Amino acid sequence: MPPRLRPAALGDAPAVTALLNEIDTIEIGRPETDPHTVEADLKNPDTDLARDTWLAFEADRLTAYGLLWDQSGGERIDADLYVLPDHQEAGEHIIGALETRALEKARENGARRAVVHLHLNAEPTLDTRLLTARGWQIVRRYHVLRRPLDPERDAVPEAPAGVRVRACATETDRETVYALYQAGFADHFDFRPRGYGQWLNDIDADGLDWSTVWIARTDDLGDAGFLLARDDREAMGWIRSLGVLREARGRGLGGFLLRHAFAAFAARGRTEVGLGVDTANTTGAPRLYGRNGMTVHYAVDTWEITLD
Repeated sequence: MPPRLRPAALGDAPAVTALLNEIDTIEIGRPETDPHTVEADLKNPDTDLARDTWLAFEADRLTAYGLLWDQSGGERIDADLYVLPDHQEAGEHIIGALETRALEKARENGARRAVVHLHLNAEPTLDTRLLTARGWQIVRRYHVLRRPLDPERDAVPEAPAGVRVRACATETDRETVYALYQAGFADHFDFRPRGYGQWLNDIDADGLDWSTVWIARTDDLGDAGFLLARDDREAMGWIRSLGVLREARGRGLGGFLLRHAFAAFAARGRTEVGLGVDTANTTGAPRLYGRNGMTVHYAVDTWEITLD
C-alpha cells in the first residue's frame, strides 16, 4: 500500500523535529535539529504549507518530510527532503510531488522553467538513485565545520590596528548588517538579493539574540564586516554568516570576528561551535576556518534539476 501524504501544519513541528533527529542520528551520529528551526521553516512566508510541504505516513508513523521555498521570485526553487532508510517509496512519492509543485511555483513567478536545488547530507538516508534516475545531479558541496571551545584558550582577541567591533544593538545596526550581507555575499554561489524584510524572515529575526551579531568597523572604510551567530541550538553555538566587504579583505577582519565569536560562546559556557561553508568558496573562507581550528563535521550536497 502506498504511503499516505498530506501537507504539514505548524502543529506538526514536534513530529517533524523527531523525524529529523532520527535521521540526524543515522547520518551524523547525533541529533542536531531543534524545534525552533523546524518551526521557522514552517512559518516562512515563502512557503505555502498547503502546497509546498509533504508529510508521508505509513500507518501512523511519519516516515518522510519534504518542503519547498522560493527566495528568487523567478526560476530558482529550493527544497529539503528527509526520508527514513526503509521507506524509500515515501521519498519517491514526495520527489514527484515536489518536482510538479516546483515547476508550478516557477511559472507562477513568470518563469518558463524551474531550476530546483535540493540539499542532502553527502551520505543521506534517501537512496540517491531515485534522484539520478530522474535527472538530478550534484552541483555543489558544503562542509559543516565544528570546533571545541575552552574559556581559557578562547579569550577575547585583540582587534587589528584601526578596527573596532560592536554588537548589533539598534535597528540601524540591523540594517547595516543586512547591507553588509548583501554586498559581502553578492558574488557567492546561490546568492539571491533579498529585501530587508525578506532577509529578516530568512534569519528568523524574531527568534534571534542580536547580542550575538557583531559589526567590525575600520578607521578608513567604516563598517566593513559582520558576523551573525545564534546561541539557540542545543548541540552547539552556531555561526550563520560571516562576511567582509571585498575592499576590506586581507586585513584580518574575518579571523578577528571569528575569534571574537569563539570567545563570546566560550564565555557563555558553550563547549563547541559550528558553521557551514561552501567548499568552492573563492574568498578563502575554508582556509580561514581551518587556520582557526575548525574541522569537518559532515558534508552536504546541493542536487539540481531543471524542469520545463
